[in-house]
Amino acid sequence: MPIYTNFLSINHQLNVISEYKNKVGLPFNEVLSNETVMRHLDEIHHRKRIYTPAVTVHALLSQVMDDDQTQQAAVTRVIAATIAEGGQPPSANTAAYSQARSRLSEEILAGLTREVAQQMDDSTPNEWLWRGQKIKLIDGSTISMPDTPENQAAYPQPESQKKGLGFPIARIVAIIDYITGVVMDVAIGPYSGKKTGEHALLRQLMSTLKSGELILGDCYYPSFFLMAALIRMEIDGVFPMHAARKQDFRRGKRLGKKDHIAQWKKPTKPSWMEQAEYDQFPAEISVREVAITTEAKGKRSKMRVLVTTLLDPSNVSKEELVALYKYRWFVELALRSIKETLHMDILRGKTPAMVRKEMWAHLLAYNLIRKVMAQAAFMHGSLVSTLSFKLALQMIKSFQAAGILNKDNPAAYAQLLKGIAYKKVGNRSGRHEPRCVKRRPKAFPRLQEPRVSMNKAA
Repeated sequence: MPIYTNFLSINHQLNVISEYKNKVGLPFNEVLSNETVMRHLDEIHHRKRIYTPAVTVHALLSQVMDDDQTQQAAVTRVIAATIAEGGQPPSANTAAYSQARSRLSEEILAGLTREVAQQMDDSTPNEWLWRGQKIKLIDGSTISMPDTPENQAAYPQPESQKKGLGFPIARIVAIIDYITGVVMDVAIGPYSGKKTGEHALLRQLMSTLKSGELILGDCYYPSFFLMAALIRMEIDGVFPMHAARKQDFRRGKRLGKKDHIAQWKKPTKPSWMEQAEYDQFPAEISVREVAITTEAKGKRSKMRVLVTTLLDPSNVSKEELVALYKYRWFVELALRSIKETLHMDILRGKTPAMVRKEMWAHLLAYNLIRKVMAQAAFMHGSLVSTLSFKLALQMIKSFQAAGILNKDNPAAYAQLLKGIAYKKVGNRSGRHEPRCVKRRPKAFPRLQEPRVSMNKAA
């Protein structure tokens, strides 16, 4: 079995342990060494504290990985880990940890998240690629947070909700690597308002994409300007056609049945775009439009049109485009793992800065878990996309709780990788589930006015 530099820079399990070992209590303590954390610090000198930047990062990771995501639970894990290492434990008071989290800059967590993702991206085995190309998935989602004046000012609640009854909502757009599952980068902004849509956030992430990659997204993304930008960057893209755009297969260069190359003309300049940037786009671009039919048991067949920059049918056939686009479903699973399994759907930060730090901490923990999953997949001849994220999280937490994830126990780490690789998730491409909830909520009346007003009335 070939060994890939930085992905598995070793040829036996003992050296696997030395690269990915964990100390008792705090996750990924050796993956994120003090030196790695310090490289991302803006300040060189720090006062001597128990909650150093490295300890704070690891404590924050343990906090977002646990079902109990309170600061008190994180502090107790720091106490236990310190005692296990023979040190003097800190106080159980959460004030010091809270202050340490406040001192920790957002750039540290964002930089560490991107560093882990880039290391994974650079080390991906060639046989995992799609025809030698890396596949990136783009999609948007939302996250909620506590209803504080600071959060409402930065990420206002939807206008459809009455003041004092809703919660601040932020919109995020993520670029996720299909091969390894890691989050390459994320942009965050208010849920609504000028320059807050998914296209606007995606424009902040375009520098993350590289020439030769292949991008998959939903029907919201294939605008003229995005397709033209991908062509200019020599990046391939496959998207469903937006419902508002009409297509006529009688026109253009015919490639097959309902398969042709069409010319998209440049629309008028949008209000958000500068004239100089608008002038750099060509008057028209060539894209391939392909009509495909999807069938599901017990349902009528459904036709949709894919638009792509892959123009040559001899290189990528219509059937291959259909199979390729099914990979997009993985982004839904990845976002579900982040928001539901790691509980990032509702954050706890009382300020926008803390909300963003929590978001990056969740993404860092997610990427590190994916890193261990990639090891398990490589060692046992699987693909990361076929492994269960939830099982990986459960295995890591259980091994940590038992105190058997450390450099002196390579056999335990080998069993960890074996356990993660054991369970294969089903082939769920094209899966559709109605957005309905069977479990009924408790029969309490809904809050119709701010709680403060109700308390005063009582």
